[in-house]
Amino acid sequence: MALMPPQSNHKPPGKVEAPQEPFKRAVAGCLRAMAHVAQLDVAYAAEKPNVAGNAGAARVRLPEPPRKLTRQDAAILRGHADSIALRLACHDAAIHRRLLPQAPQARAVFEAVEQARVEAIGSKRMDGVAQNLDAMLEDRFQHARYGEIRERSDAPLEQAVAMIVRERLTGRKPPKGAQRIVDLWRPLVEQRAGRDLDQLAGTLEDQRAFGQSIRRVLSALDMGEDIGSDASEETEQSDDQQAGGDDTEAFEGQRDESADAAQAQTSEAAEADSDTEVEAADASSGDFEAEEEGDLGEGDQAADAHRPPPRTRPEARAPDYQAFTHKFDETITAEALCEPEELERLRAYLDKQLQNLSSVVGRLANRLQRRLLAQQNRSWEFDLEEGILDTARLQRIVIDPQQPLSFKREKDTDFRDTVVTLLLDNSGSMRGRPITVAATCADILARTLERCGVKVEILGFTTKAWKGGQSREAWLQAGKPAAPGRLNDLRHIIYKAADAPWRRARKNLGLMMREGLLKENIDGEALDWAHKRLLARSEQRRILMMISDGAPVDDSTLSVNPGNYLERHLRYVIEEIETRSPVELIAIGIGHDVTRYYRRAVTIVDAEELGGAMTEKLAELFDEKAVPAPTPPTRTKRAPVVTVH
Repeated sequence: MALMPPQSNHKPPGKVEAPQEPFKRAVAGCLRAMAHVAQLDVAYAAEKPNVAGNAGAARVRLPEPPRKLTRQDAAILRGHADSIALRLACHDAAIHRRLLPQAPQARAVFEAVEQARVEAIGSKRMDGVAQNLDAMLEDRFQHARYGEIRERSDAPLEQAVAMIVRERLTGRKPPKGAQRIVDLWRPLVEQRAGRDLDQLAGTLEDQRAFGQSIRRVLSALDMGEDIGSDASEETEQSDDQQAGGDDTEAFEGQRDESADAAQAQTSEAAEADSDTEVEAADASSGDFEAEEEGDLGEGDQAADAHRPPPRTRPEARAPDYQAFTHKFDETITAEALCEPEELERLRAYLDKQLQNLSSVVGRLANRLQRRLLAQQNRSWEFDLEEGILDTARLQRIVIDPQQPLSFKREKDTDFRDTVVTLLLDNSGSMRGRPITVAATCADILARTLERCGVKVEILGFTTKAWKGGQSREAWLQAGKPAAPGRLNDLRHIIYKAADAPWRRARKNLGLMMREGLLKENIDGEALDWAHKRLLARSEQRRILMMISDGAPVDDSTLSVNPGNYLERHLRYVIEEIETRSPVELIAIGIGHDVTRYYRRAVTIVDAEELGGAMTEKLAELFDEKAVPAPTPPTRTKRAPVVTVH
């Protein structure tokens, strides 16, 4: 009997490749081939799909595929890649800018239909692409839970019109997840704009003609503007001036909410100016936000005249601050961290815990609402020779036809459009009553400010692991180099995007009740992240409120760096924002004195006081008639920042 050779327990030499890597390379290769882009950087991360950069050198981020990849998972990922590739290949940013309506609702419909157009081109040419896009759309609409909508007022018109147009162009039925919203809107859309929709198929590959047809559809739906002459008759000189700049695009996908369209142009300007990553947005309210191309420089008008303009490239870190690696950091939406059923359960638990507190905070929020609405009182001028027809005085014409028509005009108000970001500390020390109160206060304030026309963004920050996580493991494998800098994996959470309505983001705040979410807190980088998101907004006034219960703490980082390493960086970021940024910064410390860090701050002893502190500080800001411009201090030349990988 022959003896079997001894088996070796040693792993084969070289790095073992993960099973998803061949698939990821194949998807990236197909994306590059379809997009026809000379330099296309394709990477995978635990975030929503997005693309940033210009047509010559774009950067694409696709969702990381699961380790156990099913056929459906593969089709969904390929659908995201095909959607982005078709956008890059079949979309002209300059033409889109010229034809894009100004009204937010019309803009949202126009952009959603344009995305349906480029996807229809790929679907008609390649059956495989059509199947991938079907899987991607079905997954997106299922996550948005449109099937639960019962009223037309809750159904996003732009998504319904886009699916109706897609059906006309390709003959493919709407996804099951979108069938409800399409059925709610189809009778009205077909009745008013059916004839114009029938003509779209003939202009599928002519973006200019297609866009003009969509503008006629918008007019039929009572969303059109006074176009005057045809959009194609605009002067070429204006077009050259628009396209002469950097044709930077930032496309992440179709919107679920029409309000997202208002942010589109400014987000692209911010990408061109600061070269930062376009952040992923929340999946339930839009699956992923699209930040469409816009006129560069528009975002520079966001600040008032008395405020200093934002720097071209904000410095994010102190000279001696660095991160050992950014590879394992993530910016993620609440929906991506938790299943919808668990989010509903956590939200119900949050509501049950705070039945008493919500009434107290609600009264404070109503007081804030009365102050805001008092500043937004509308007033009119009457008996004018031109303006809006005054229908209340038409009876005079009936009684005496010789009487001239009377017109009215709304007076300008001093109240400026505003966006508020609530940045919540999600560290372990907030566990229990503090995080519960913080979640409820953020919820009620978001509702209140939304009723007053003030957009609210709710963000959270923590780390992915205790004691360093994968960053520390990478540092150990690298031989423990000295002074590694930040040594933990960041987790920045988007609970509610600024353009997402409160009703769709409400359940996301329940995630803060999830066991195991709250870990370490690295305040400086979180504050810088929230600040950059605000700089990309177009609102005239931008307010950032930090809510924390302590100084930044991360045991892994502080064990190999000076004891004040994170605190020193936090002070640097605060100084940058308070002295050189148009963003107004407020801080509320829960049992922790934050007045030693922030100029405008308040410290509360008990978490129960948080609601009153938040409403009072916001009321103080809105009551201010003018804020003097900060005088930038003299700056010395700083050493360049180095990130060790």
